[in-house]
Amino acid sequence: MKEYILTFLISMVPLVELRAGIPAGVAMGVDWKTAILLCMIGNIVPVPFIFFFARRVLEWGADKPVIGKFFSWCLKKGHHGGEKLKAKAGKGMFWALMLFVGIPLPGTGAWTGTLAASLLDLDFKKSIIAISCGVLLAAAIITVLTLLGFTAFTAVA
Repeated sequence: MKEYILTFLISMVPLVELRAGIPAGVAMGVDWKTAILLCMIGNIVPVPFIFFFARRVLEWGADKPVIGKFFSWCLKKGHHGGEKLKAKAGKGMFWALMLFVGIPLPGTGAWTGTLAASLLDLDFKKSIIAISCGVLLAAAIITVLTLLGFTAFTAVA
């Protein structure tokens, strides 16, 4: 049971998300199909909270003595990334957001995509659908890479 909870919780952590959750779950002995399900749910659970509250928290903390620099940096980074995405996407913002979340590169994922959607004042429902599709795409990519990686290691052993 501990492996299932850890797999779920790892996928909720910003920056690593299900990109670390799926391989960790499989490495701990969780069936890969179960790991995908746990990680997708864990990755999507924080999305509404990020969409509605992260911006407010960052704006609130931007002028505070200890956390101000970091919160300002997060706001600036999120706004800059969002504007860059918006400029490149044009009318294809749904697809751009989905690919931004779905292609597992450093600095992308559900957390960053949701923050960008919030900072750009995108429609909540469309954003959630695009982010969910992106999480599904990321899960597929990471699962294939994970299973290929574990197969390669077991073939050598």
